[in-house]
Amino acid sequence: MPSITDNPTAPAADDRLLRFLLEHAGVRGVHVSLTDTWAQIRSRDHYPLAVAELLGEAAAAAALFTGHAKVDGRLSVQLRGDGPLRTLFAECTAAGTLRGIAQLAEGDSRPVSRDLRTFGPEAVLAITIENHGAAGRDPMRYQGIVALSSDALSGAFEQYFVQSEQLPTRLLLAADPEPRHPRGEIRAAGLMLQKLPGDAGDDDGWTRVGALFDTLGPNELLSVPAETLLRRLFHEETPALLGAKPLRFACSCSRERVASMLQSLGAEEARAAVIDGSATVRCEFCGQTYLFAPADIDALFTSREHPMEAPERLQ
Repeated sequence: MPSITDNPTAPAADDRLLRFLLEHAGVRGVHVSLTDTWAQIRSRDHYPLAVAELLGEAAAAAALFTGHAKVDGRLSVQLRGDGPLRTLFAECTAAGTLRGIAQLAEGDSRPVSRDLRTFGPEAVLAITIENHGAAGRDPMRYQGIVALSSDALSGAFEQYFVQSEQLPTRLLLAADPEPRHPRGEIRAAGLMLQKLPGDAGDDDGWTRVGALFDTLGPNELLSVPAETLLRRLFHEETPALLGAKPLRFACSCSRERVASMLQSLGAEEARAAVIDGSATVRCEFCGQTYLFAPADIDALFTSREHPMEAPERLQ
């Protein structure tokens, strides 16, 4: 396995996942950096700054968790509450594509706090893995849910792994809600450490690495390239790289899928959706908006030789 110290001048790479191992300490880790991917997700809606920051952290977390989980389909993280922010959703696929969205309560003028304890007593955090079924079978779905008792997403996810996976875990998540770097980009990032199962590593490896982890702050996580960051934090542990994967924004919605959904409504209802000169359909996941003029709606219901199969929902 290559060591980070073998190439101290490794260039920074945006939008990727990097797996590493601290073998002597018995700790594995994942680092995620998002630049263009986060900018694409962020641009889909005009979120309040606190909401945008939470969404960026959730996107980084969804990517982090694919680093060690067995995912051949998709992994999503979702926070649900009864406060002004009702839903926070982010998803990463095995191919490294990400999407995410936040949903606010209609008519609720209360400001959104980053403190998760304000999300209400019924707020929950869920991590869902959906893998492809074998031989044409339905997808296999696993979901773990925990109540929220931490004030931050990092702490909530740490609790999840301890309660649901029995894996000691440390997490730091950070996201820019608006541009603040010299090139004007926004960034989201995450670093996760997990103790290897069993008795791997020396006796105080987890404690020692945790103390080093505690010296890292959000600003450094966002601004320092992965290899440099790991070398600074864990140089005495001789971190070894286990592989990297590029990440990018993508959503499965399309104009064709929206057109098929409108067809499924029937001509009368689809035409009734035209308001102020167009029917407007917004993807609930990525925020992309599709506009259909009356002529576009009429064209959907002209006879075609091979009609499109309508999806059950826009996704």
